Amino acid sequence: MTGDPGVAGVTASTGALAGPAVTVDELAPESVLATTGQVIFDGRGALDGVLFDIDDTLVNTRAAFGAAMDGIARVYLSHLPEDRLGEVLALWRRDPDGHYRAYTRGEISLEDQRRLRANQLQTAFGAEPLTEDEFVAWDEVFEASYRAGWVAHDDALETVAAMSALGLRVGALSNATTEHQLPKLEATGLGHVPMLVGLDTLGFGKPDPRVFLEACARLGTDPSRTLYVGDELDLDARAAVRAGLYGAWLDRPGTRRGGVHQEDPAAASADGVVVLSSLDQLTGYLTEG
Repeated sequence: MTGDPGVAGVTASTGALAGPAVTVDELAPESVLATTGQVIFDGRGALDGVLFDIDDTLVNTRAAFGAAMDGIARVYLSHLPEDRLGEVLALWRRDPDGHYRAYTRGEISLEDQRRLRANQLQTAFGAEPLTEDEFVAWDEVFEASYRAGWVAHDDALETVAAMSALGLRVGALSNATTEHQLPKLEATGLGHVPMLVGLDTLGFGKPDPRVFLEACARLGTDPSRTLYVGDELDLDARAAVRAGLYGAWLDRPGTRRGGVHQEDPAAASADGVVVLSSLDQLTGYLTEG
């Protein structure tokens, strides 16, 4: 492993480029800044790096989708009463037919999955399906409102700083494209977190184990000494464990999607997954070896 331990990089043998340093500043708690030596995860073994999911892990994408759905409802579902707007967001996030997951498997395009989900909303809430031209306009409303709603979770910056202060390498692995996620990280104050692997890196995403192994290679850590933290139990934490990493499921209160999503804390723990209700709980699983 080369370079500063707070920098996402790799050994020279991997050929992968090193990412920018994760800044350590006053966000990191004193107790963490004072820690030195080997880091042990959950009493199980040594830890050299942490990979984070982005959406609904570091970034409050649920809030951004809420802003997007509010914008859509004002224009395309204006007949709905105010007290039903939450149903629109719930259906969008639940994605009961798994269109976004089909996109991450390379089966349909980003535009196709969004069009299918847009028309699912139209039908579910008593509006006419969108024509091609209408969908283009719909998507413009969605994208503008969505981007305006980007904000980091309150515990994200401090947790990233705490991990780096422990000497751990930090990076991001996402089921969205790098092109989409880089501006999101910048806009939310997380631009110092290296975006290592996106859906466009290998042409497919989680839960395929190869994306986790590629992220570890770019991070410069052995999978068995790397933790992945994400908000979806099956795509994130369980998939990380199957790929040979440690896995942590971020189960924030009140944010479960339902539908096709696996969301059973007891089953997660039985599979060796650590269950967190907030990112700032993560340091409680780390000890100095």
